Amino acid sequence: MASTLWIGTRKGAFMLRPDERRRSWKLSGPQFLGHIIHHIVQDPRDPRTVLIAAKTGHLGPTVFRSADRGRTWREATQPPAFRRAADGEAPRAVQKVFWLTPGHASETGTWYAGSSPAGLFRSEDGGQRWEPVAGFNDHPMRAKWVGFGTPDGELLHSINVDPRDPKHLYLAISSGGVFESLDGGRDWTPLNEGCAADFLPDPEAPFGHDPHCLAMHPLAPDRLYQQNHCGIYRLDRPARRWVRIGRAMPKRIGDIGFPIVLHPTDPDTAWVLPMDGQTVWPRTSIDGRPAVFRTADGGKRWRRFDAGLPTSQAWLTVLRQAMCADDRIGRLGLYFGTTGGEVWASTNDGEAWRCIARHLPEIYSVTHAS
Repeated sequence: MASTLWIGTRKGAFMLRPDERRRSWKLSGPQFLGHIIHHIVQDPRDPRTVLIAAKTGHLGPTVFRSADRGRTWREATQPPAFRRAADGEAPRAVQKVFWLTPGHASETGTWYAGSSPAGLFRSEDGGQRWEPVAGFNDHPMRAKWVGFGTPDGELLHSINVDPRDPKHLYLAISSGGVFESLDGGRDWTPLNEGCAADFLPDPEAPFGHDPHCLAMHPLAPDRLYQQNHCGIYRLDRPARRWVRIGRAMPKRIGDIGFPIVLHPTDPDTAWVLPMDGQTVWPRTSIDGRPAVFRTADGGKRWRRFDAGLPTSQAWLTVLRQAMCADDRIGRLGLYFGTTGGEVWASTNDGEAWRCIARHLPEIYSVTHAS
């Protein structure tokens, strides 16, 4: 089966499939035309299964599931929802199902979902029925951890499962910070030491941070990277203090953006796509000239690559779920989708780019599946 790029947009879901040499791409769709598609993820344990995190006009926030690689879809019989509020307790309602992560390889059928307002949900039947994870959603510190949101709302995202231990979990919240569980989600602790929080009264606060994207390396799971509202960071466990590797970025560019993508076999290689995060936070490419930056040494140095990308008047950005890498041996593929509805691809480690789709709605996510 050919590889697939799943494209989630503000107005529906699309697919891009390449020829053998990835020289030409065929766009298909839309599916769910007119609905907001936040995330599309194909199950690496069972490639027939694909899940969509959506917000529809008539059903509201929900999850759709396909058992035939996206040919047909059914809504989850029990979408993510917070527990019923107790007497005297303020009720919570899911406004967005925002993030999807397959569970551990040993837990076939297990999935995690993150929502806005910040909530964590788990399914054990392939995404059909979802239960709230009480260890996070009802944690006695939750109200302090996530007391305020971002302009896009309060978002729980970047759910990472340690490939060595299904009970070892990480997640990120905008705004709130990075949190870790060692017991399958029953309890959580903040993991934000070393991260700047320029917008807080206490810049060294243990929580209240704004991670934009958190990534764990699949072959070296003690290596974590983070693209934050306040910089690019790396953490090598068991250390608990993040190192701001974005300090090595050119000062004129800075180290603010949404996505961070890791090389699937090299823990020292990562890519980011900076945006203008100064003063009024326009969230556009800097000077209207988008560029990808790559480190090959864990963040000690960064190189700019923009061959093929627009050289002026391209006022776009790339959101946290809208950049990914494939798993092709040799000439790795990198992909990103823009707020202007374009999909770009590189087959030489991000050094040169070409547009493989145009005129789509605003792109929220781009994920790859074999």
